[in-house]
Amino acid sequence: MAFEFPAAYRFADSHEYAHLDGELIRVGISAFAVDQLGDIVFVDLPDVGASLDKGTSFGSVESVKAVEDMYAPIAGEVVERNEAVLASPEELQNDPHGAGWLLVVRPSDPAQLESLLDSATYSAKVNAG
Repeated sequence: MAFEFPAAYRFADSHEYAHLDGELIRVGISAFAVDQLGDIVFVDLPDVGASLDKGTSFGSVESVKAVEDMYAPIAGEVVERNEAVLASPEELQNDPHGAGWLLVVRPSDPAQLESLLDSATYSAKVNAG
């Protein structure tokens, strides 16, 4: 199965995405990661106000198969979290690049986005497997 990824999104090697939305960054996990996990039963996210360091764990996602840590694709402060996904983890499976977003972050260094993979590079990486 070939996965499609929004062109404006940037991706970490660990399968999280970052999408610039004005001055804020919307963070989630890619459709590929969701597919690999299978049925998602629980999502753990940090509280609003939490500080994220790029590359460090910010929460976990649990499926019937495994529990996986999620890693911050960019450093910054959590300004919003998706309460709908916390209440209904299946939302993450239904639309990981849309309604299934996880966090909104105020980046401490927006230039960190440039270190992430662009959509075409990420797509080639995950679809090659």
